[in-house]
Amino acid sequence: MVDVHRTFGALMVGGIVAAVFSGIVTAQTFAYFKYYPDDLQAIKSLVTVVWFLDFCHTIFVSTSLWDHLIAHFGDTARIDFIPWSLAMTIAVTAILTFLVHLFFVYRIFKFSLNNFFIAVPLAMLACARLCFACLTTAKMIKLRSLALFIERYTWSFTCGLALSSIIDIFITGLLCYLLNRNRKKNSSMNHVLDSLMLYAFENGALTCAATFVSLICWITMHTNLIFMGLHFVISKFYANSLLATLNTRKQLQQTGHRSQGSNSGDRNLAIMFPDSFELARTGNKSHAANHVRIQVDQTKISVSDNSSATLTHCTNDSAEIQYVKARGSLVHE
Repeated sequence: MVDVHRTFGALMVGGIVAAVFSGIVTAQTFAYFKYYPDDLQAIKSLVTVVWFLDFCHTIFVSTSLWDHLIAHFGDTARIDFIPWSLAMTIAVTAILTFLVHLFFVYRIFKFSLNNFFIAVPLAMLACARLCFACLTTAKMIKLRSLALFIERYTWSFTCGLALSSIIDIFITGLLCYLLNRNRKKNSSMNHVLDSLMLYAFENGALTCAATFVSLICWITMHTNLIFMGLHFVISKFYANSLLATLNTRKQLQQTGHRSQGSNSGDRNLAIMFPDSFELARTGNKSHAANHVRIQVDQTKISVSDNSSATLTHCTNDSAEIQYVKARGSLVHE
């Protein structure tokens, strides 16, 4: 007997939650183009592609739900059938995840001062994850049977989810390490770095947890579709993690400016995402170079009792007024 709650029900709940997070992705996309119109064209293109992939993913999820719950309503024997739209959600999720992973790998590459030995292995793992997901999608479309897929290609879906979790762990750990390495003693920039580390940990932990839970459900519960309901939401988490990273820049820049005003030791604090992260300081020399030097010309007039006057012109670096009375004479300086 088919467990409707853990099959059709799991797909429906996963589709609803995915639609909610898709709305958040759209809202964040509009916010990005509103507040960052001067970003690099490459970043704008990445955001556009991510939003489009998320939109396509939502369409495929809705189509698969329509096939199961409307077009073939009440046909419990069809639960083993894999619609092409359901299989496509896996490929779209993989492509979107791949782009987000590359974005964070590029950040790590910049933070590590262009260290290829760190960035290249991560990029290769991301490519391998994409390949396993594409293989999974191709075999699902070909077999059209969940039972046959489980029997023959369980390993492909398992490897894809496992690699995704591993990459998230590596990216989160490396970002936190590299950001922590930029901390300076008694620097007002430290709390901004702390915020960046917190954002990196939260984003990585959320995506990793969602992927890992879906993997556990896939391994332990082949007979239901809870893993697929969770998998619907994974792509939304990745898209939101990318957009949240881009949209928090303005807030962090404002925090950096407030810190600059409260601490005269740190100047010209710049946070630049995702190309670079720089902390520039200027010493007392450059700070003193901005001083304005005023030179005041003074006229000194001495008047005596015998009505004779003497005019003296002098130049000093500072201006002051003194009144001196002596022997019936007045000096104004």
